[in-house]
Amino acid sequence: MTKFSTLCKRGFRPLIMGTVLLGGAVTAQAQITPTTPPVYPPPAPPAGDTIAATNAQEFATPSVLGMGPSKGLIFHYERMPRFNINSDGRAVGLNDYRSQAEKNARLVVKGYIPFWNRPHLKVILGVNYEREEFKFREYPTGYELYDNIEDKGLKTLGTQLAVIRPVNEVNWYIFRIKGELSGDYTSSELSVRDYLRVSSEFLYGWKRSPTFSWGVGLQLGYTFGRQSIYPAVLYNRTFNNRWGVEALFPARITMRYNASPRSLFFAGYSVDGFNYIIKLRQPLRRENAIDLRTLELRETEVKFRGRWEREIYDFLWFGLEGGYRYNYAFDAFDRTNDNRFKIIDSKLAGAPYASFELFIVPPRKFLKKTVDK
Repeated sequence: MTKFSTLCKRGFRPLIMGTVLLGGAVTAQAQITPTTPPVYPPPAPPAGDTIAATNAQEFATPSVLGMGPSKGLIFHYERMPRFNINSDGRAVGLNDYRSQAEKNARLVVKGYIPFWNRPHLKVILGVNYEREEFKFREYPTGYELYDNIEDKGLKTLGTQLAVIRPVNEVNWYIFRIKGELSGDYTSSELSVRDYLRVSSEFLYGWKRSPTFSWGVGLQLGYTFGRQSIYPAVLYNRTFNNRWGVEALFPARITMRYNASPRSLFFAGYSVDGFNYIIKLRQPLRRENAIDLRTLELRETEVKFRGRWEREIYDFLWFGLEGGYRYNYAFDAFDRTNDNRFKIIDSKLAGAPYASFELFIVPPRKFLKKTVDK
């Protein structure tokens, strides 16, 4: 979560953000020396992350020299191999379940649209679509929760609005609000009232130099499964022409290595949280209690990851990522009660994962023309 949510953790970018970011690119290019890292417009945020604001000569922003290229439109696919699942029924009358998931895959498409661009105010509109799929060893599993998940998958359709406000040469702040429809819905079942999830964040920070910016703030979101408010510390720093760190603690810390202007390496960890509404086809029957027809699934995972980003051609880049996923929670709750009592307590075994990503960045020729002006 070093950029716009994690703070996302967990948008579409149908058009390139050059119109928002070019003002910063011009100034940053003017500051560069042979020993400083290559400068791009500030990177686009991953899902759920706090956005790295644009750079302007007279105004402070969270971005620093050496950060990767801005991502315009992102296509991301991630997959995990077979792993064990253990589920314990906590409500009277619910059974336990032991099996294996043959597949767990995620498809993400996201991007951001420049909506307003002024030296003292930047407004960006983001959209995102995500789909998570499970395939279990036996089907039907005989366990209503997992039959539902394999039948319909878990989907997220969202939009967000980010306001980036440089105050002066030192101070800046960011406000973001995001709404998502998250659950196992189909097009005929979609209901905003039933599936809506809202998150927001506010950060206030200080730009100490072109290579060092930090800030503090609060996040309201689902990083840890249940909607909650927690503090956040942003820390972006480039130490020399090769090494830097991009962090939004506690959700994400990433070390960066600039191998060349066209190749960057990253290593670190991230905490990702998901919250889905599951409408059961068959109700869960409980003794001396009302049958459950809707569950709230809270998922939290920690990833230890390495990543490589590389230019393919001018405006087109790819990213390869791999690592180990530790599942902290995959628990179901009674949606009608805002409490911490679990209906189903599940443990997903840790497993390696890999992902592939394609993303569009502002073309070099376009940036060069702007700099030359």
